[in-house]
Amino acid sequence: MQDTVVTVEGRFEHRHAAERGTVSLDVGFACDVRDDAVRRTTHAHARLVDQVRSMYDEAAGPVTRWASQRLAVWAQRPWNDQGVQLPLVHHASVALDATFSDLARLAAWVEQVAVLDGVTVLGVQWSLTDATRTRLLEDARERAVADADARARTYARALGLRDVRPVAVAEPGMLGDPGPGSPGEEAPMLAAARGMVADSADARLDLKPEELTVAVRVHARFRAS
Repeated sequence: MQDTVVTVEGRFEHRHAAERGTVSLDVGFACDVRDDAVRRTTHAHARLVDQVRSMYDEAAGPVTRWASQRLAVWAQRPWNDQGVQLPLVHHASVALDATFSDLARLAAWVEQVAVLDGVTVLGVQWSLTDATRTRLLEDARERAVADADARARTYARALGLRDVRPVAVAEPGMLGDPGPGSPGEEAPMLAAARGMVADSADARLDLKPEELTVAVRVHARFRAS
């Protein structure tokens, strides 16, 4: 009797609380005089950098990583509502990112700096540590393969077959059977600024990161008889 080929997709998904939060800020001013825009921007930026440096400790936190972009300066001539072009307005802007391991400290700091002149909170991205992500991925891979095996055996039993033997296992698309979507592993989802909610009772910023997902899909082929 000829073997029956069974091809399936196995899946598994972990959900885990965020362990890191990276806040992105933009510091900038618009002034009639170029030097004023640059001076106000660099001064405000320097204050924030001093705060971040005082919290920075790669191992212990609360800030484990930070980065600052170069100062950008430009000018534009705006138009008023009557179609008249106005004098030049000079802009200066610089971005700052800080990654926190202590999410409560992150929320407190964002609340503090969000009200400063010239500071715009662009958002917060939530993530896992490399160690946690690696551990969850390894476990999810094993469970996805087990899920594929269980699916194949269910289909085989439905056909009255009992002997099920694995032939190949691969990430989606590598067996020539691409399913919906292409990645076999989905990186942890990054919940952005939508997690930022102001509590109307005391006007405090409440950061509520969503759980992150680490998902794996595998394609597997079996022979059944």
